[in-house]
Amino acid sequence: MRLASLTSSNSDILAALGVAEWVVAADNHSDAPGLDRARRVGPDLQIDVQAVAETRPDLVLASLSVPGMERVLDGLQAAGLPLLVLDPVSVPQTLQDILTIGEATGLQARAQALTERFSGQLAALHGSFPRPPRVLVEWWPRPIIAATRDSWVTDLLETIGAVNALADRAGRSSPLTLEEVRASRPDLIVCSWCGVKKLRPEIIEARGLGVPVVCVPESGLGRPGPRLIEGAEQIAAALAGLELGRKE
Repeated sequence: MRLASLTSSNSDILAALGVAEWVVAADNHSDAPGLDRARRVGPDLQIDVQAVAETRPDLVLASLSVPGMERVLDGLQAAGLPLLVLDPVSVPQTLQDILTIGEATGLQARAQALTERFSGQLAALHGSFPRPPRVLVEWWPRPIIAATRDSWVTDLLETIGAVNALADRAGRSSPLTLEEVRASRPDLIVCSWCGVKKLRPEIIEARGLGVPVVCVPESGLGRPGPRLIEGAEQIAAALAGLELGRKE
């Protein structure tokens, strides 16, 4: 089967299913192993639709999890390409998307096994705390942009025993003032800036909030796919070291 994958999250899912070699076209940001033969067709928000069409995909895996992808979808639809569009905002929806991709590619058994393994690994990270730690996940530093209620971050944190410090704020993400960050009363700030090669926690620490900062690469938290377990593991480890502690 010939596949085009236009976001990193979908590429990660295909790699986890063991079929990265089926990908004939991929966005420039996808870094999943096994994509060496895929034609790179541009950044996720600037996909070269003609280049995608030239690879003759049987299915194009697109996503709306990246703001602005609507314009790309318009071009793909106008070109008459066969599309599967995903748009998860929660961990359960992410797992359902893995199953959907499994169904579309004839890999139902692998997809089921992958979701069960992910769910088990995530459940095993649940910590017991005197109170649920409040965690703020920062996507960008200037202006400060962080994950809000309608993000997979919210139930990812809940599953490991924490809460999204911005769970009462609507939307997937939101720009924040420093005072709004302070008012959210985070016990931990996660630096997971999107699209950067080097995370700089010292920028967050210099704000003077006195809150511990942990760095999680965008690949482990900013993509709704199986690599979310990497971010969950790093956050769980950081939470275990907080002063509020873990109950024995």
